[in-house]
Amino acid sequence: MADLAQSCDVLVAGGGNAALCAAITAREAGATVLLAEYAPCDFRGGNSRHTRNFRVMHGAPTATLTEAYGEDEYWDDLRRVTAGETDEALARLTIRGSAAAMPWMERHGARFQPSLTGTLSLSRTNAFFLGGGKALLNAYYRAAERLGVSILYGAEVRELHLRDGAIESVAVDIGGTTATVRAKSVVVASGGFQANIDWLRQYWGPAADNFLIRGTPYATGRVLRNLLDQGVMPVGDPTQCHAVAIDARAPKFDGGIVTRLDAVPFSIMVNRDGRRFYDEGEDLWPKRYAIWGRLIAQQPDQIAYAITDAKALTLFMPTMFRAITAASVGELAGKLGLDAAVLANTVRTYNAAVRPGAFNDKVFDDCRTEGLTPPKSHWAQPIDTPPYHAYPLRPGITFTYLGVKVDDRARVLMTGGRATRNLFAAGEIMAGNVLGRGYLAGFGMTIGTVFGRIAGVEAATHACH
Repeated sequence: MADLAQSCDVLVAGGGNAALCAAITAREAGATVLLAEYAPCDFRGGNSRHTRNFRVMHGAPTATLTEAYGEDEYWDDLRRVTAGETDEALARLTIRGSAAAMPWMERHGARFQPSLTGTLSLSRTNAFFLGGGKALLNAYYRAAERLGVSILYGAEVRELHLRDGAIESVAVDIGGTTATVRAKSVVVASGGFQANIDWLRQYWGPAADNFLIRGTPYATGRVLRNLLDQGVMPVGDPTQCHAVAIDARAPKFDGGIVTRLDAVPFSIMVNRDGRRFYDEGEDLWPKRYAIWGRLIAQQPDQIAYAITDAKALTLFMPTMFRAITAASVGELAGKLGLDAAVLANTVRTYNAAVRPGAFNDKVFDDCRTEGLTPPKSHWAQPIDTPPYHAYPLRPGITFTYLGVKVDDRARVLMTGGRATRNLFAAGEIMAGNVLGRGYLAGFGMTIGTVFGRIAGVEAATHACH
């Protein structure tokens, strides 16, 4: 057994955005830092590799953001999507911290582009990374290496030995050999348990076998499970997760952003039985796209189909897979394996319920249905212009909300509320403190960035003073 005693002041478990923000910040605060990334180098970065943007508070237009997005509006957006299941103090801490994040990110190599137009309509609220999440991570890794952060790849943190509220040592598997690390402080930024199908099955039953995992296959939840088993206070509903509708033809793991479908507001969504099951136009897409994975998970065989026609094709970003097309609704049903008579009746009934209005894909419009259950509240247009198009969809799990409870210094709390002395958390492993349910586009990266920086400062302060 290798012994790496006193190899560092701060050990960071994880290799994504939150972990790198913590490692860089701790190193700049004077600590020696070891970052243990479970994935190999080519697949480093966790779910952050697949991101595009983060949500940021700002008081005036910037080079990459339009208008203003203040704290109270940001908080109101979060409160509504979480239905109040959030710690307001930690949420506002995150929101306020986002305002200072962009300059820090740019100092460490991040570059931003003008926000995308189209379905997401995020030009006012979200800053987009030039080159996407992988480019951001590459910049951060370069910054960490320049600063002298030691980085281990293929290094799985397997056990954290917690005694009397402090981490005494950490067991890290490196290429089949267990190393013991006795860092003065530890930051866990190792994600949720979404890649652990057996664990998901405990809450979802056999339906979990049909889930697709959008991000890294290395998010098995081993660190989370280890800490919960040792009396760390849990936070978040284990049945809740960030789950979106993704193309059913996507791979089991690591499909990323290119498999997500944003056509829902401009389609009707039908299940395996050819029937609609929810209001596709309930709200603006950035505030509703993260509910559709859960909705599909509740349907027979955990599959659904977005049905639309030729006039809607320019309104959304398609997936990497081609749409399934047909000259008639009946022919389309045959290609999807659906009952042609049932699907034709669903489309016919929907078309008859549409009330025309002034269509506007950027705001709430008055195109809706009447006398239809479930209704379509906005962006309702008849599906009547061939060729007809369909995308098969399954639940795409991004991350789980069960995590560890933290305070405003990112300290992990034990059951009963006592703070650990040298254990801190950032990113998805603690996101349930702020995201009890629902999601806001780009907010996961905001949580990781803000709490990564807090955890880095606090871990270095404990280790060096």
